[in-house]
Amino acid sequence: MRASTSLRVRLPVLVLVLEVVILTLFALFVTYDDNANAKFQNNQTNPMENSLYRDYPFFADVQVMIFVGFGCLLAFFRFYGFSGMVFNFLTATFAIQWAILIQGFFQFYSGGKIHLGVVNLLNAEFACAVVLISFGAVIGKTSPVQLLVMALLEVPFFAVTEWAVLKYIRINDAGGSILIHLFACYFGLGVTFVLYRPSLNKGHPNEITSYQSDILCVLGTLFLWVFWPSFNSALTLKGDDQHRAVLHTFIGLSSSTMTAFALSAVFNKRGKLTMADIQNVTLAGGVTVGASVDMMISPAAAYALGIMGCTACFFGYKYLTPFMAHKLKIQDQCGIHNLHGLTGLISSTAGICAILLATEETYGPSMYQIFSHRAPPLGDPKLLELQDLIPGLKPGLGRTAQIQALYQLAAIFSTIAASTVGGLITGFVMKLPFMASPSDEDCFDDELFFDMPSDFERSKDLKITIDNDEKEKVSSDTKS
Repeated sequence: MRASTSLRVRLPVLVLVLEVVILTLFALFVTYDDNANAKFQNNQTNPMENSLYRDYPFFADVQVMIFVGFGCLLAFFRFYGFSGMVFNFLTATFAIQWAILIQGFFQFYSGGKIHLGVVNLLNAEFACAVVLISFGAVIGKTSPVQLLVMALLEVPFFAVTEWAVLKYIRINDAGGSILIHLFACYFGLGVTFVLYRPSLNKGHPNEITSYQSDILCVLGTLFLWVFWPSFNSALTLKGDDQHRAVLHTFIGLSSSTMTAFALSAVFNKRGKLTMADIQNVTLAGGVTVGASVDMMISPAAAYALGIMGCTACFFGYKYLTPFMAHKLKIQDQCGIHNLHGLTGLISSTAGICAILLATEETYGPSMYQIFSHRAPPLGDPKLLELQDLIPGLKPGLGRTAQIQALYQLAAIFSTIAASTVGGLITGFVMKLPFMASPSDEDCFDDELFFDMPSDFERSKDLKITIDNDEKEKVSSDTKS
């Protein structure tokens, strides 16, 4: 007997509880920051100096990535388009609300309140991106109740890890290759390991794409591709650092796209292009440049990183994903380990190399702004000299390049460890029997959770007819 998957009670009760909790916490702890507070505005204030005009363009771009880019990208299954887009919508909306609070307690909490501004929303959207990347590992095999629970648990795990790494380990990771991509990847793999379904390794009748779903998925890829420079540069230092971040991201994406087309044609037995490669592998360069995106790595290095990331991602999809499913019991449905894990590791390694090679000769005094951990500590005479050249420069830790490289390495391992443990714990919670988890037979099927239009039935009937015709043809050819 199949367990009930009705959302009639489960989803409304969970949403009601979450909304009451969030509303209460907003009422108790959230207020406006100075740039949104009317008390701090007067006749001498220049409205155009408000931080809104600095941060909102990046926020808007990341909004498009979260709700349109990810939404379309996750609608690649033929009979799971509603779920891919709508569950993305639901999960992202909650994750952002929850992240505003959880991150706020760690990053923006002062005077007994979380001071809310657009930069909080931007940080919350990065936390949301972590959840959506992890969602890719379990897409088609989870209910909306399970996904909300995953977001409920993943956001605090991420916020604590992010806070600890940035406050105590102190690393350079402008594009989030370590704290966003690696964390999201290994958290998602931890969840899908616990939710392992042996029968899905043999394939599933609904685990197919269609002409329309592939087009929609490519549209999501294009949205992500176009706005990725904003994602990588949003939280970098304003000025030349942010300028470099935009340039490096575009160059990395461009080279990975060209490489993806070439690899797809070469390794296709009929010399044709494969849509899955275009939808996913083309984006690898955006991740691969992330850890060093604001550094003086040179345009050529960004181009090379795009090629390297794309190559690793392509072969990961081709060989590593099947191996992980059959040998390690990790069913990575969207291949997040290839697009975010492998490329995140390459990016982190490139970031360490860039730190080791950074010198004042290349960066000038601004090196101590970009690599703030290398700035002289308080009381060091050199700090006063640098502050004359760079007003507002804060005391650093006085680390050498070699010591900072070790801290970067420590951040990589600690992030992977924390995310994996968090994913395993979350997976066990999501596996509880009242979570409306679909049966193996009902996976990758919109009809389980949605009232479907009439043409959905006809399209499914057509698929069954085509499959039967192909089986009969194979049987006839075998006999002859």
